[in-house]
Amino acid sequence: MIPESVSAGTAAPAVRVRVLRVPAAATLPLFGSTLFLSAFLMFLVEPMVAKMLLPVLGGTPMVWNTCVVFFQMMLLGGYGYAYATSRWVGVFRHRAFHVLLAAAPLTILPFATRGDWTPPSGHPLAWLLVVLLTVIGLPFFVLATTASVLQYWFTRTNHSAARDPYFLYVASNAGSLLALAAYPVLVEPVLPLDIQSRWWAAGYAIFAVLTCTCAVAMRPPNNGLQGEPIVASTTAIAEPVAMRRRLRWVLLSLVPASLMLGVTTYLSTDIAAVPLMWIVPLAIYLVTFVVAFSGMGRRAGASAARVAPILVVTLVTCMAAQIRGPLPIVMSLHLAAFGALALRCHAELANDRPHASRLTEFYFWISVGGMLGGLFNTLLAPMIFASVVEYPMAIVVACACGTVAAVAFVRRGVVRALFFFVVTGAVAISVTALLQRLGAGRAVVMAAFGMLSVALFTQRRSSLRFAAGVAGVLAGATLFADAAQPILHAERTFFGVHRVVQDKKNEYRGLAHGTTLHGMQSLDPARRREPLTYFHRTGPFGQAFNAIPAGKSAQDVAVIGLGAGTLAAYARPSQHWTFYEIDPAVERIARTPEYFTYLDDCGSACRVVLGDARLSLQHVRDTYDLIVLDAFSSDAIPMHLITNEALSLYLSHLNPQGVLMFHISNQHLLLGPVVARLAASQSLVALEQVDLMTEQPQPVGKSPSHWVAMSRTAANLGPIVTDSRWRTPRAAADTPLWTDDFSNILSVLRLQ
Repeated sequence: MIPESVSAGTAAPAVRVRVLRVPAAATLPLFGSTLFLSAFLMFLVEPMVAKMLLPVLGGTPMVWNTCVVFFQMMLLGGYGYAYATSRWVGVFRHRAFHVLLAAAPLTILPFATRGDWTPPSGHPLAWLLVVLLTVIGLPFFVLATTASVLQYWFTRTNHSAARDPYFLYVASNAGSLLALAAYPVLVEPVLPLDIQSRWWAAGYAIFAVLTCTCAVAMRPPNNGLQGEPIVASTTAIAEPVAMRRRLRWVLLSLVPASLMLGVTTYLSTDIAAVPLMWIVPLAIYLVTFVVAFSGMGRRAGASAARVAPILVVTLVTCMAAQIRGPLPIVMSLHLAAFGALALRCHAELANDRPHASRLTEFYFWISVGGMLGGLFNTLLAPMIFASVVEYPMAIVVACACGTVAAVAFVRRGVVRALFFFVVTGAVAISVTALLQRLGAGRAVVMAAFGMLSVALFTQRRSSLRFAAGVAGVLAGATLFADAAQPILHAERTFFGVHRVVQDKKNEYRGLAHGTTLHGMQSLDPARRREPLTYFHRTGPFGQAFNAIPAGKSAQDVAVIGLGAGTLAAYARPSQHWTFYEIDPAVERIARTPEYFTYLDDCGSACRVVLGDARLSLQHVRDTYDLIVLDAFSSDAIPMHLITNEALSLYLSHLNPQGVLMFHISNQHLLLGPVVARLAASQSLVALEQVDLMTEQPQPVGKSPSHWVAMSRTAANLGPIVTDSRWRTPRAAADTPLWTDDFSNILSVLRLQ
C-alpha cells in the first residue's frame, strides 16, 4: 500500500514519529477494565431510564418491553457499526473517529426525562422509541460498540493473547452481572434518579478516557503513517464463513435469549409473581456466557450436555403434571434446567467462534440472534399465544441444539423424530385423559408422566428424537386443562395472562391474573351480588364503606383497578362509580355475563375508563367522595401509583370530606410502612387493618386482606377511628418517602 503522505513513485526521507505507548503489562488490565465498565454502565442505565419513564407513560409492561426492544436494537446497531468499520475503514481513521464518537455523549450528559412530555393518544410505541433515542440513544450506542471494537483493537496490540481475544468477553459479562446486582441493592435504595444520572455521567466520562487510552495502546499502523484496514492476516481474512454457519450462530444465541425471557414470564405468570424475579434468570444467562467463553468453556459445556437431559425430563414431568410446589424446589428446577440448556448453547457458540479477524462479524450475528429472541418473546408471543407457549417451545429447540448436526439443519433422522413426536404426544394425551376421567391425584399423575419421561430419557443420545419427545409430551399434556380448576377462558395481553376459572364443585367463578386472584363471584343466583374475596362485607373494606360518612353519602366513587368488577356490588342507586382499568381485556371479561355479572347488575351507575389510572386522572377534572386503590392486590405492584406525587394527584381529585382506601394485600411485599409514610408526608390521618380471618365460623368466599384508609381529618373516617380492629399504621423513622424520583422495593420485601 502507498502511504497517504507520499505520492507514488516519489522517494521520501524516513520520518521518525514519536508515538505514545502503553506498557505491555498494562494492556490487558486496561482493555479488561474498559470492557467491564462499558457493560456495567449499559446494564445500569436500562432500569434507570425505564423507571424515569413510568410517570410519563404509566405502568404498562409495554414501557419496559419497548425499552428492551430499543436496547436490543441499539446493541445490534453497535455491533453492526463495529463489523462495518472493521472491514471497510482504515485502522488509523477508525480509531480517531471512534475516540471522537466516544467523547460526543459528554456534551449531552447527564440525561433526564422531561415532566412536560405528553405521549400521543393511542399506541405510543413510536413516540417512546424517539424519546429513548433522544435521551440515551447516543451514549448507549457507543457503549454497545465497545465489546466488539475493543476486542478487535486488542488484536492490534503487542499482547501475547492478542491472537484470541474472545476471553475478554468474560470482562463484559462480569460488568453486566455486577450492574444487575448493584442497581436494586445499592443504587436504587440510596440514590434518587437525578443523582443516579449524574453519577452515571461521571462513570461514562471515565469510560471515554479509558477508550482513548485503549486507542493509544494499539500498535501504530506502519509506524503511524498508513491507514490500513483492521485485519489480522491475509490468510485469516480469506477464511470462508458459510451462511449456514452464520445461521447457526444466530440460532445458538437466539435460543438462550428466548429461554431467559420465557422462564422469567413462566415463573412470574404460572408459579409465583416474586418481585425482582427477572434478575435471577438474567444473571444465570450472563454467567453461562462468562463460563462458555472462559478457559473452562469446553468442559463446562460437555458437563451441561450430560446434565441437561436429566433436568429436562424432570422438568417436563412437573410441567405435564402441572406441579407448582413446593415453590423453592419447582423454581430451582426451572432455573437449573434453563442454566444447563443455556450453557450448552453458549458453549457450542464459543467452540465455533471464528478467527479473530472475523470477531466483529461473529458478535454481529450473536446480537442478531439475541434481538430476534427478544422480539419474539416480548412482542410477537403475547399477540399469538394465549399462554406462555414460547417457553416450552424454547426448551424443545434448545434440546435439539445438542449437536452440530442438529443445529446445522440435517435431514437424516427428521422422519424418525416426527414419528417419535406423534407417538409420545398420543401417549401423553391418552394418559392425561385417562387420569382425569379416573380422578387421579397429583401423585398418580406425576408418577405416570415420570414413567413416560424415563422412556423419553432413553433417546437423549439423539438430540432430534429427544427434542421431539419433549415436544410430544408437553403438547399432549397441555391439550387438557387442570382438572382441579377448569379454565373457561384464557387471554393474554401485554399486561399478562388472564384466566377465568371455575372450581370443581361449580360454586364459584374467578378471574386470575397470573397467580393472583382478582375477584370471584358465586354461581348461586341468590348470592351473585355478594362481594367476595378481599372485598367481603365483613372485611376491612366492607366495614369502612358502611361506617364512614363518605361511604354512606358518597355521590361519586373512583376505583383504580377493575378485576372482576367485585366492588360494583357496593354501588347504591344514587351513586356514580368510575373504574380506571389499564387493560381492555379485563373490561371485556368483566362485562361478559357468562363469566361475571357485577358490572351488568350495577348498570349505568358504573362506567369504565380505560388507560393508566394516573395518566387518566391527569386529564379529568372530576372529584370524588371516595377513591379506592385496588392496583396493589397483585404481587407485582405498579410503583408509580404509590408515590408522593401520585398521592398528591389523588388528593387533588378528592373532596374535602373524602376518603382514600388503599388495598395493599401482598404475599411478598410489606407496603404498610410505605403507605404510612406517604400519609404522614401529606399530613393525613390513616388507619389500617390486617384481616387474617380469625372469626369462627369463617365467612364463605372471604379472603384475608390488608387495607389502609386515610383522609384529611379523623372525623372523615367516622366510627372506624374507635374500632379496635383498625389501628394507626406505623413507619420507622428511617422509612424513606417514595417519590417518582426514588423508591426501594428491597426495603419492603417480606423475609419470612
